[in-house]
Amino acid sequence: MTPLFDRDQVFGCIPLELARTLSGLDIYARMMSGELPPPPIYRLLNCRVVECEEGRTVIRGRPSFDHYNPIGTVHGGWISALLDSALASCVHTMLQVGSGFSTAEFKVNIVRPLTQDSGDVFCEGKVIHMGRTLATSEARMTTADGKLIAHGTETCAIFPVR
Repeated sequence: MTPLFDRDQVFGCIPLELARTLSGLDIYARMMSGELPPPPIYRLLNCRVVECEEGRTVIRGRPSFDHYNPIGTVHGGWISALLDSALASCVHTMLQVGSGFSTAEFKVNIVRPLTQDSGDVFCEGKVIHMGRTLATSEARMTTADGKLIAHGTETCAIFPVR
């Protein structure tokens, strides 16, 4: 597998004390600049955030043989996890200081098989609705040449970080 990150890349979780003092967009801006580490799941999925603005994120992923299912294509769990990351991160960018979130429900439609030969994929997540306690988002996974692999929707619960 050719990773989308440097060999010495540090991954980690944001300390709760710091998460309480930053907006979601600030967290993602600091993650993209390298000031904060990307989450450990990004190493496992071989992905990274490549674009970020309020209510929208793009995650680039590179599937490998390590992500295959028994029949020789990328496992639906990898596709779903990458989509969940895009669906949730776009909501995260809209959180105010002191707010947290959790995926409450998501649905994924896989419309074509994916292999390591497909190359990099891009998941663009966009917020549809941002409420006080619930947010909804949608995302699409495409190949570099624009072929749709999967799409999905998500509902996130929003709560105060304590």
